[in-house]
Amino acid sequence: MKEFKMLINALDKVGHINKEIYGNFSEHLGRCIYEGLYVGEDSPIENICGIRKDVIDAMKQIQVPVLRWPGGCFADEYHWMDGIGPKEKRKRMVNTNWGGVVEDNSFGTHEFMKVCELTGCEPYITGNVGSGTVKEMAEWIEYMTFDGVSPMAELRRQNGQDKPWKLKYFAVGNESWGCGGNMSPERYTQEYKKFASFCKNYSGNQLYRVACGPSSSDYNWTEVMMKNLKSPGYWMAEGLALHFYSIPDWNAKGYATEFGEEEYYKLLSCANFTGPLIEAHSKIMDRYDPENHVGLIVDEWGTWFEVEKGTNPGFLYQQNTMRDAMVAAISLNAFNRHCRRVKMANIAQMVNVLQAIILTEGEKLVKTPTYHVFDLFKGHMEGEAVYCFSENVNIREGLDTPMLTSSASVKDGVMTVTIANTSHEEAAAISCDIRGFDAKTVKARILAGEMHAHNTFDAPETVVIHEMDADIKDGVLNATLPACSVAEFVIK
Repeated sequence: MKEFKMLINALDKVGHINKEIYGNFSEHLGRCIYEGLYVGEDSPIENICGIRKDVIDAMKQIQVPVLRWPGGCFADEYHWMDGIGPKEKRKRMVNTNWGGVVEDNSFGTHEFMKVCELTGCEPYITGNVGSGTVKEMAEWIEYMTFDGVSPMAELRRQNGQDKPWKLKYFAVGNESWGCGGNMSPERYTQEYKKFASFCKNYSGNQLYRVACGPSSSDYNWTEVMMKNLKSPGYWMAEGLALHFYSIPDWNAKGYATEFGEEEYYKLLSCANFTGPLIEAHSKIMDRYDPENHVGLIVDEWGTWFEVEKGTNPGFLYQQNTMRDAMVAAISLNAFNRHCRRVKMANIAQMVNVLQAIILTEGEKLVKTPTYHVFDLFKGHMEGEAVYCFSENVNIREGLDTPMLTSSASVKDGVMTVTIANTSHEEAAAISCDIRGFDAKTVKARILAGEMHAHNTFDAPETVVIHEMDADIKDGVLNATLPACSVAEFVIK
């Protein structure tokens, strides 16, 4: 067992942790929407307007604050009018990005907005720049948000939605450097300005427009965007999207449940790049935007392995182990610590795709280790991030693998601290000095397991949250984290 000293100073505030940092992502990809989120009203699986009730309940438990849709790469081939009106009349298409399957458009704008209504989360919609038109995007926003007299508002009413929806978050294209058009940053900037000019604010609705940002460490993309997105006196975007997947080797991604010690630490080292990556992009943004008007939106992040054997390679279905839980804890702690600039993050993806929080099979549902990490971290939402330091050791020579990752926040007189012990074999004894906060009591929960541990449809509770022992004396928190674990401490 290794011993660690920690220090939390509640008087040293880092920034505000937007609840949207704990966002999710749902794309028309594999079984994320169909079979995962949506089964149709005639399904024997319990549903509300065709939406799986067990998925809704699971989302509500972890208080999912915002949900991104319809993509992803799918967004730039999605034409929204195909997904409205009577289902039997909706156009069918081939999903050319993901598996070449037929998309019947039975899940469209109204269905997505119903999901958000049922869960109480904000909708985050991505518009089609790659194969769409300015007119198409402008009319979609009008359809969703205008309460007056217009062709699009009348069409919405004919389709059963009298009053407009509230829509805050709207992205103008997705991965325009890749599947969204293979553009240069200079070209995309011009396209963005044109499209964004017609993203109107109707009937008191105020859009938060998100521009396509960089892939991982493409710092030039951020430089070009920040240099050109400001018009005299105002910014033409409120957010800039960053995509970063924890993938040590794109050519040899390996399998979610088949890995050794070396692969485990290589992945964690990759995930630990999240912090330095955000810092590097933030430094560029700070030069052009010192007032912090434009938020960094990490709207795709997570692990990416080879698909489970025997499944459609275009469906990106993978299992989810305690190794994924470590990546989630590392990433969420990094977002918390950099919340001054990071305003939203959306894990890829919510159901049955990549680092999913939920897996479904017929009527069965499994909450993954990653889901439980979100449960442990939800107390940070809308809190004030404060200084949190820990002594540390690097577990693997030549890799960036600190044994501990942590963050702390204060909200309504309650402090939330999240700590992960990433060592797969050694426990960590924590002694944390808490200053600037009258710490008298602590309640703690923990998620722990062998690094390969995961939940299956036959054994859905192999990895679950348990209460753990911790104590506070004279303002010092003491606890022991077993190997490969994530803990939450609620201090009053």
